[in-house]
Amino acid sequence: MTKTKPKTYAALLRGINVSGHRKVPMAELRVLIEGLGHTGVRTHLQSGNAVFTTDSGEDEDEDALAAALEDAIEDHFGFRVDCLVRDGDYLTAVAEACPFPAAEVKGRELHAFYCSGPVTPERFAAIDRVAYLPEDFALGDRVLYLYVPDGLGTSRLAPVISRPSVMKGLVTTARNWNTVLKLIEMTREG
Repeated sequence: MTKTKPKTYAALLRGINVSGHRKVPMAELRVLIEGLGHTGVRTHLQSGNAVFTTDSGEDEDEDALAAALEDAIEDHFGFRVDCLVRDGDYLTAVAEACPFPAAEVKGRELHAFYCSGPVTPERFAAIDRVAYLPEDFALGDRVLYLYVPDGLGTSRLAPVISRPSVMKGLVTTARNWNTVLKLIEMTREG
């Protein structure tokens, strides 16, 4: 009988360690994830990126993995943090499907807004995309790609697509393209 290969996932935490609020030290996050029974836990930056493996070799329910991590964070730190969990194959597919010339732009110019559910065109129909050019966005599978040539901090389009009225009912968390690629690399190292 052959042993199945462990499955590697990335946990994307939303809104932690921003301006000293909702502090989640990465060393403690690693311990929490290990406490959930996962192995190979690694973190990237201080903004809530973790990679881990599950030993089952089976596809795990990403929503259940995220909920368990949200519960563990709340129990340990006393506040709830929205979390998305995606497997390495999904992260790779998102990068490969990017409609913007990712290899030709700086990492700060391109972002992936990972979403908890589908991002349908109807959500964004009222946005006058021409008014925001050269900034632009495109929709993918539970992801919105955002191209902002002057960076996210000065973007006029980012606040519009992020409005609660647009993203109603979805958990979203953004990563710049450098982080997108780094997480793919980390999940491949598994």
